[in-house]
This record gives sequence, structure tokens and C-alpha cells, in this order.
Amino acid sequence: MGMSVIISTASAQDAEQILKLQYLCFQSEAELYGNYRIEPLVQTLDSLRAEIATNLVFVARLGEEVVGSVRGAAGPEGTGQIGRLCVHPRLQGHGLGARLLNAAEAGLTDRCAATRFRLHTGHRSESNLRLYQRAGYAAVGNATGSDGVQMILLEKEAAAAAYVASA
Repeated sequence: MGMSVIISTASAQDAEQILKLQYLCFQSEAELYGNYRIEPLVQTLDSLRAEIATNLVFVARLGEEVVGSVRGAAGPEGTGQIGRLCVHPRLQGHGLGARLLNAAEAGLTDRCAATRFRLHTGHRSESNLRLYQRAGYAAVGNATGSDGVQMILLEKEAAAAAYVASA
């Protein structure tokens, strides 16, 4: 019997699974940049628990296993900030990243009245850039992360987002 991947709001009990998944998923990014001190790899469990308590955090579950995650937070001037999108390597390429991104957009629109979304990814992260461009994001600038990685900033207007998180 097969199982469906369900997207839902994360709870405090999900923190350890999210952190382990994040550590696994961002290894390829660290390798790509030759930098194993990137922010997702050095985040503490306590700081993740604080994010879950104060921001929107969604998880994708396959049974009891957390196989994907994304974070959203209210930013300045109606901008929803989206970050730390990750999908377990064995499930990548099946649309789960797009579903999580849509869940974050819908949550930020509904709960934070976001009128646009902003996210960033490393300049060498081609698969991430393709996902975000397919989802309607456009590059609006560059920045250097606190970990020294060159980032591309992307934005999208909220009017283009519509999603039901339970699908």
C-alpha cells in the first residue's frame, strides 16, 4: 500500500526531524560552494524551535517521516520571506519542492497578508533557480550571505499564488 505525502504546519515535536533533514539536504549545497559552515548546517535545535514558535514552518510527511520543509516569515512592507526549502534527496524531482513553496506562499498570504514573496539561493544552485523561476520568481538583486556565499535574491507578487496546503 502506497502512502501520500501530506503537507501540514510543523509542530515543536518536528524540530529534530526538520533539523536532521535540513542537515542532510544542505550537504550538496555545502559541497557546491566548498563551505560546510553555511547557515543551514550550523543552525542549532534551539534556534529552529524558536523559528517554529514564531514563524510559519511547513513540513511534508510521508507517514510519520518528515521528508520536506520550508519556512516563512512576515517581512517589511507586506513581503513574505521564504527560506530553508528542502526535500529529502530520495524524493527530489517529483514536485514536492513546488508544493512546499506553494504552501509557504499561501500561509504567508493568509496569515501575514503578504503581497509579495522574497527568497534567496546561492548563485551556483541551478536546480533551485529553475524551481523558483518556474514558480514565477524573478531575480531582483544579489547579496553575500553571512557565511560568505554569493546569493541571488528573487521576488514574486502574491497575486500569482493560490494553493490549498492539504493536497
